[in-house]
This record gives sequence, C-alpha cells and structure tokens, in this order.
Amino acid sequence: MPSPRRDRRRTASLAIIGAATILASTLLGLPAATAQGEFPAPDEIVTSPNISHIANIPQTAPLAGPSSVGTDLAFTGDYAIAGNYLGFTIYDIKHPKKPTIVSQVLCPGSQNDVSVSGNLLFLSTDSRRSDNSCSSVAQNDGTKPYWEGMKIFDISDKKNPKYITAVETDCGSHTHTLVPDKRGKDVYLYVSSYSPSATISKCKPPHDKISIIKVPLNNPAAAAIVATPNLFPNGGNPGKPGTVDTGYVVPTSGCHDITVYPAKDLAAGACMGDGVLFDISDRAKPRVITTIQDDAHFAFWHSATFNNDGTKVVFTDELGGGGAATCNPKIGATRGADGIYDITGRGDLRKLEFRSYYKINRTQTDEENCVAHNGSLLPVPGRDIMVQAWYMGGLQVIDFTNSANPVEIGFFERGPAANPDESGGIWSAYYYNGYIYASDLGKGFDVIDINDARTNVARGHKWDELNVQTQYHFKR
Repeated sequence: MPSPRRDRRRTASLAIIGAATILASTLLGLPAATAQGEFPAPDEIVTSPNISHIANIPQTAPLAGPSSVGTDLAFTGDYAIAGNYLGFTIYDIKHPKKPTIVSQVLCPGSQNDVSVSGNLLFLSTDSRRSDNSCSSVAQNDGTKPYWEGMKIFDISDKKNPKYITAVETDCGSHTHTLVPDKRGKDVYLYVSSYSPSATISKCKPPHDKISIIKVPLNNPAAAAIVATPNLFPNGGNPGKPGTVDTGYVVPTSGCHDITVYPAKDLAAGACMGDGVLFDISDRAKPRVITTIQDDAHFAFWHSATFNNDGTKVVFTDELGGGGAATCNPKIGATRGADGIYDITGRGDLRKLEFRSYYKINRTQTDEENCVAHNGSLLPVPGRDIMVQAWYMGGLQVIDFTNSANPVEIGFFERGPAANPDESGGIWSAYYYNGYIYASDLGKGFDVIDINDARTNVARGHKWDELNVQTQYHFKR
C-alpha cells in the first residue's frame, strides 16, 4: 500500500485521489453486487459456494486501536507472522480452524512488512522515528535526527522474540524482499522505498535506487548495506497528472515492491510508474532486462506475482493508493486491476508482452476502498492459479492459465465496515499449506478454506517457510 511520504495512513492515500462522487451500479442498471441482488450489509460475509470462512482473530492489544493497521504476512513451520503499523504478531496455525496468538511485539513504525528466514524475522520501517529501537517515537520533522530502515529479530523462541539489530536505509523501507544466496550462507534484502522530498534530509531526490542489505545467517548482527543500484538512470516514468476518475500516473522515484524467483534468477519490480524485469544471477547486482509502462491504465505499479514456470507476471495497479473506491462501473475493469504479461524471448532479449487485464467483478459501494493488492500463487500443477486481496473487495481466487482470458474460481468479502475503526479490508491474502490466510487492515487475522476440484490438489503441497515476495518453485 503506498503511504504518501511521510507517515501516511490507510485512508490518506495519494494527494490526487480527489473525491469525485461515484455512481452506484444500481443507478446505472448494471448487475447487482451479490447473488441476492443487493450489496452485503455492514460486516456481512459473502462468499462463493466453494469458499468458507473458518476463523478470525481480531486485532488485540497492544496492537489494537485507532493506530493499528494490519499489513503483510510471512510463514514459518506452523506459524504465521502478521505485520502491523504498531509491531507484529506470531500466530500458531498448527490447527488452522483454531489459530492462537503466541506472542505480540510492540514496535511502532509503518508499514512493518515482514519476512522470515529460519529463526530470523525482518521488519520494514517506512516512517521517521526518533531512533531504531522499539520504544522510538515519531520524528516527523525531516530536518531533525531520525531513523528508518530494517529491523532484525531472533524468533527461535516464538513466545519471546528478541531484537538483534537494525540497518538504516535512505527513504526507509516501505517493503523488502528476502533473496537467498546460492550457497545458503547469507540472505539479501532488497529494500524498496520511494517518494523523496527536498525537505527530508535522508530522502532527497532523485531516488531511483533500491538498497541491498546482506545478512550473514551465522551472524545477523553484522547485517549491512552492500549496494544501492540505480535502476532508472534515465529517471523512469515522469508521471501524468490527473485524478482517480480521469487517470493519473505516479512518477517513478524508486520501487514499491519487488518479487524474486531465485530458482529462475529473475525478479519483477513494481516501481510506481514502471514494471521491470530483472536478472538477479548476481544477488548483489540486480540487472534490468526490460521495463514497461502503461500510462493509459496503470496509475501505480504496486506488486508482482510470477507463475510457477516463470513465464508470466501478474502486476497489480493500486489506483488510488488503497484509499479509493475504484471497484465500480465508472472506473471500469481495466484500471485498478491486474495486468497479465507473458515473458517472451530469451536472455537479455526477454520482454514483457501484455495479454489481458483482470479485475474484481463485483461492484462495491462508495464506502468501500477497493483495488488490486497482494496475493500469492497456489501450488496447483499444470495450472496458474492465485489468490489475491482487494482491500474491502475481499479476496478472489483466479485462474490465469490462459493469459488472455483469466477467470474467477471463488471469492470472499465482507460488506462495508460497521465500525469505521475497522475499515480498510484485506491487505494480503496468501495460500499456505492447505488454507488461505488473510491480514485485514482493521479486522485482524482470517483463515479461509477453498474446496474446489480445480484447487484441492494444492492441499498436498507443504512448505516449511513462505515469503510470498520470494517465490519458490513447486514440482509439476
């Protein structure tokens, strides 16, 4: 979720969101939002017949209240780890129908996206703090001393995570991607950040780079930046002014998110105004193979998902920054959507070839922020199937085996939030060891089951660890 620089919140998205009134689908004579011919009631759960909601754990103190915002998920063994603007929570999911909280760490600093490697947990901080500790306070004046970047924890004792160290990065760490080395001795963190300002001492333009942190697994306290490659020597997409309704493009000034596929030595970067394909054969020296732009349809290249063969990429467009209601007839089906691309050619001649757009097909109300967001691939041999979050549009399971004709398999969503403090919807929806796990900005941690002949084979695949931005190959 882009958080307008600096210290942005879930509903305070890009300044150009503008407040154009969106006509409801009923006024336009278009299909109703649900099979019953009406929008769901506040907090009402609506699903396709093949999907069921089996558990929810609400946000719990100390990670609860008006400042609480649920963010990304990572998995290790029988545990799920959920980020929150206030810290992170470790859940025991050995019995998915009855998940429990193992521990919570209060460590404020948006967005607190998480990843794991063995007994190490990595936590992104993309807000100016007084220092790098978990007792820091906000330091909003960019001219005064402040800190933002990556924190590292030891989670060998899930009940008692221990802070190890932190590494400061320019413009903070909005998101990060864990990249294992080829020897199994180190991991690299590709740190994505963006939106520099001349008024912020450690985040001045131009900011066309990422930061790469090397973490020795046998000595994580020695973690340090080893490279800051410039990905856009020509400046990237200059952007285009406009509104959510009329269409705008955010200028490229860094990347929002990078997904790596280590087995293929590939990475896909969602970099604001640009989509990027990288060669990561040398983990510390990612090399741009090709870039693409789509100013007519993509406002903010937000995230990316490879298929299992590494021959396709699904990019998401977070039109409106996560705070706008874009799942409606006025915005349409080709903006705030997925863009599905085939990877064609070989070596340095590889290109990203557009095939189709895909967007949630249920109209949402004006009170529901809804746009493409985080998802993951299901381990289904011979098919390209993923689950994806759409904020208050819920989640969808999508088959994109035919790049030019993606289709919905199932969905889950709630109606408008009855309690405004619990608004925002699903940030991340990921498939892990037989179930879909979702992190909701306001409603906490959800477990969802899909029972469908097209996806049930995925239940037989077991991961020991899953960071969705680090895609692992599964056997067909």
